[in-house]
Amino acid sequence: MKKSSISTKIRVLGILFTLLMVSIVTTTIYLNNNNSQDAMIINIAGKQRMLTQNISKNIFYLYSNKTANQNELNESIDEFIYNLSTLKGENHLDKLKNSPNSKIDKQMIKVEYLWSNFLKDINFFKELLLDETKKDELKKVVESIYNTNSILLYEVDSLVSLHTINSEQKINFLKYTQYFFAILIVLVIFYSFLELKTMEKNALKFLEESKKIMEKDFVRPLEPMKIEAEGELVEASNIFNNFLNKINSAIIDSNSALEQSKNASLKLEAITTEFNEIINELQNSKELSKQLNRSEDIAIQTQEQLLHSNKRLAELKSELEKIMLSCKSK
Repeated sequence: MKKSSISTKIRVLGILFTLLMVSIVTTTIYLNNNNSQDAMIINIAGKQRMLTQNISKNIFYLYSNKTANQNELNESIDEFIYNLSTLKGENHLDKLKNSPNSKIDKQMIKVEYLWSNFLKDINFFKELLLDETKKDELKKVVESIYNTNSILLYEVDSLVSLHTINSEQKINFLKYTQYFFAILIVLVIFYSFLELKTMEKNALKFLEESKKIMEKDFVRPLEPMKIEAEGELVEASNIFNNFLNKINSAIIDSNSALEQSKNASLKLEAITTEFNEIINELQNSKELSKQLNRSEDIAIQTQEQLLHSNKRLAELKSELEKIMLSCKSK
């Protein structure tokens, strides 16, 4: 049975290792990039939490000191708006447009809604701040800001927690992915070891079978090699068997020539015996000369057959000696 060739097995192992390495590198780079992105998102979301507190602090400070500078308040508001846009995928960060999951998406909508109301109260607060006739309205706005700030702070904190959980899940996924690829590497190495051992075993078997055949005598035809191995070894065994077929043909011809020589020797012996009998019977006979001539012709013909057989045997012997010397030298 012909198996896959050695070159095919080596190519398969090479492809497996290459695909595995490419998958590991690609997956690791992708997940690390995601983790870096998650870290940036968590940092921005955490900063939003700090900004809500800073805005509320400035509101309460301005409520007590109406003529104080509003620059810090305005800067905090602008930064919160910018960060909120960033979390939505704006500000050249299109990769953040798609929320990691539906929970974060819903939480983001809550934060946007609360911030919209919060910002309206802040703008209204600024309008009423220097109007002494609307102190009661200003007080209500400040209370509304205070209440909204607590809810906004809670929801922003929940948003940070959701992003943190999502990041941890990705880190765990990266860890499990690395474990998975580690197991795959072990399996591929084990498979490669088995394949290499099989190839080594088949090669040794081929050499052992070849040695056994070459150590046999050349009296009888040699049996061909039968081996189940990789394509290259099967092809080599076929070439070796063709060589054995030629040796077997030479052995058969040699045995045939030996048989012919044996038959010719027996025939010559019979003729010699007959010749002696004829000589004894035809002594002093007129026909002696004719009988001698006839026997002489038969003896010459038999001698020629023997010479031909001996010549053929010598040629076969020389050919077999060359083949045996060639095999031993290899």
